Amino acid sequence: MTAPLRIGLLGAARISDRSVVTPARATGDRLVAVAARSRSRAVSYAAEHGVERVCDDYASVCADADVEVVYNPLANALHGPWNLAAVRAGKHVLSEKPFASNAAEARVVAEAARAGGVTVVEGFHYVHHPVMRRIHALLDSGELGELRQVEAHITMPAPPDDDPRWSFELAGGAVMDLGCYGLHAHRTLARWAGGEPRVVGARGEERAGHPGVDEWLEVHLTYPGGATGYMRCSMNDEWRVTLRLVGSAGEAIAANFALPHRDDTIWVRSGAVERIEALGTRSSFIYQLEALRAHLRGAGPADPLFPDAEDAVATAELIDAAYLAAGFTPRPAITL
Repeated sequence: MTAPLRIGLLGAARISDRSVVTPARATGDRLVAVAARSRSRAVSYAAEHGVERVCDDYASVCADADVEVVYNPLANALHGPWNLAAVRAGKHVLSEKPFASNAAEARVVAEAARAGGVTVVEGFHYVHHPVMRRIHALLDSGELGELRQVEAHITMPAPPDDDPRWSFELAGGAVMDLGCYGLHAHRTLARWAGGEPRVVGARGEERAGHPGVDEWLEVHLTYPGGATGYMRCSMNDEWRVTLRLVGSAGEAIAANFALPHRDDTIWVRSGAVERIEALGTRSSFIYQLEALRAHLRGAGPADPLFPDAEDAVATAELIDAAYLAAGFTPRPAITL
C-alpha cells in the first residue's frame, strides 16, 4: 500500500520542480527516468534533481519497464498525444492541465485508458488541498445555505509575447492556461447545485498578433438547481486567484483557490458573523502526489473529487463550450 510510485518525466520543464520533483522528496516516491529535447539537457536535469536514469526520448520513458507513472508537463498541444502514447504503453499518467487540446482528443485518451485499465489524472492539484476541501465542507454543513452564485477570477500579468502560451498551434490562450482552473472549480460544486454547470454566454478578446488566441475571456454559467456561475480569466492583468461562493445563509471567499499553498485563507460570513480560516500552506502538489499513490495502491475510500480521465473529458467539454460561445475556435489536436 505504501510502496513508492515509480515516476518517469517527459521533458525538463520548470513546473516539474514544484509539481513532482520537490513533492517526491517529501513523499518518498521515486523519479525513475527522464528524457528531454536533448540528451545533454536530460543528463543535467537528472543530476540536479536526483532522477535515477536518462532516456533518449519520450517514447523510451513510456516504454521503460520500471516506470509506473508518466508525468507529462509538455506544451499544451503535446498533452493529448503523449498522454495517449503513455496509456498505450500501459502506464498510468499524471498530466498537467489542460488534459488535451479539445474534448474530442480528451475522449480518445479516456477511451484508451478504460480499454487499457490504467489511470489518467489531470493535474488539478488544488482539489486535494484543505482549502478546497473546506469550501466543500461549508456547503456540506449547510452553513452557507443553498448555493446561489459562484464566481471565479484567475488572472495574471502578461507573459512575453513569444511565450508558447500565446501559440494557437500549441493550444495556448487564457482559458487553456488559467481559465481551466476556474471552470473545473465550478464543476466540483455540481453535487450542491443540482448537477453540472453549462455555458450560457461568453465573451473575450484576442491577443494582438496572435490570431485565435484569447488574451482574456469571461464565461457565464447556470446550474440545474438555479445557481449562477461566472468565470473570468486573463493573461494580461494583475494577479488574482479567487473563488467566491454565495449561499442563502452566507458566503465564502478563497483567497487563492488554485495555488492555496501561497495563500491558505478563506473568508467566511455566516449570518452576521465574519471570520477568516487558515487551512495550511503545505504544497497542494504534495497532496496531489499522495492522492495519486493512495488511488493506485487502493489505500482508503474512493475520492469523489479525484480528477480522472472522465473528469478531464467533462472539463474539456466545458472549455470547448466556453470558446465557442465567445466566438473562438477550440484548440486543434496535433499528431506525433
